[in-house]
Amino acid sequence: MSTSTHRKRTHVSDGHDHGHGHGHHHARPPHKHSLRHRLSHLLTPHSHETADKLDSALESSARGMRALWVSLAVLGTTALAQAVVVAMSGSVALLGDTVHNTADALTAVPLGIAFVLGRRAATRRFTYGYGRAEDLAGIAIVLTIAASAAFAGWTAIGRLIDPRPVEHIPAVAVAALVGFAGNEWVARYRIRVGREIGSAALVADGLHARTDGFTSLAVLLGAGGAALGWQLADPIVGLAITAAITLVLRDAAREVFRRVMDAVDPALVDRAERALRDVPGVCEVGELRLRWIGHRLRAEVAVVVDGEATVRQAHGIAVDAEHALLHAVPRLTAALVHADPAPVPGEADPHLALAHHT
Repeated sequence: MSTSTHRKRTHVSDGHDHGHGHGHHHARPPHKHSLRHRLSHLLTPHSHETADKLDSALESSARGMRALWVSLAVLGTTALAQAVVVAMSGSVALLGDTVHNTADALTAVPLGIAFVLGRRAATRRFTYGYGRAEDLAGIAIVLTIAASAAFAGWTAIGRLIDPRPVEHIPAVAVAALVGFAGNEWVARYRIRVGREIGSAALVADGLHARTDGFTSLAVLLGAGGAALGWQLADPIVGLAITAAITLVLRDAAREVFRRVMDAVDPALVDRAERALRDVPGVCEVGELRLRWIGHRLRAEVAVVVDGEATVRQAHGIAVDAEHALLHAVPRLTAALVHADPAPVPGEADPHLALAHHT
């Protein structure tokens, strides 16, 4: 005897009360993110344990979306102002910072598209919905970061080989301060909105923007060195900025690769197994799989129940197991629970008929 349960769940962000009918509403506590990961935005954002590039609060909240586009506008304007000074001065340090800020601003575009697609309902062709659009956005972001690192590095190396004096040094210093001010404003805005709507991903994005602001301040060092007559100061700072972009690229690429390969944090698997073993009627936990679809988790699991249980009783245990998973695993929105009867000595394995398929 075996039975399974698989139902959609709707989550809310401001409570933990729930009914026990066909629709449950589960609150999910904000998930903390590592400051080292850029995607994160996403990817899991930068989230991050693997779980967490971007949480449901960022996707579902109109305020979160507005914060995304306002950040694009502010950082885009900042980068444009810096680009004008780059054209005037020829500073490769400022060029690297400008490219970095432009790449950061443009991450809002694929993410915004992914959020819009992710809201579309599943169809008979896309039966799991469009959550994977976030993975495609992550790939686009990684490619953008890689291109910005390559361009900034190539320009800085060229200037080391062929040193040139930096012109309009005061303008370069002002542009660096503009870059810092733009990033700091975006940081404060993202952090404030993120905390108000309960989006840990948006808060982490704000903290990352703050670190980008300090990168802009590094351009001041290059300008100061150039003002003192040290021509190599500017390209050396440009290389340092390139190295910073490369670190962001490494973390972003690792997160995107893990997400595309359906990797999850092993701690989530352990947490799910513990929750299942605490469910009354579950004798053992069999195969357990978790996978990300966008920023939502789905689970598939087989649990062993008493072989003498009726179909109705086994189904009730499966429902309780699904319910326990939804409460125990952050961002889990659906689970398929299969109930297997406990083996009886001397009785043939009921799954033998499937052996030649595996």
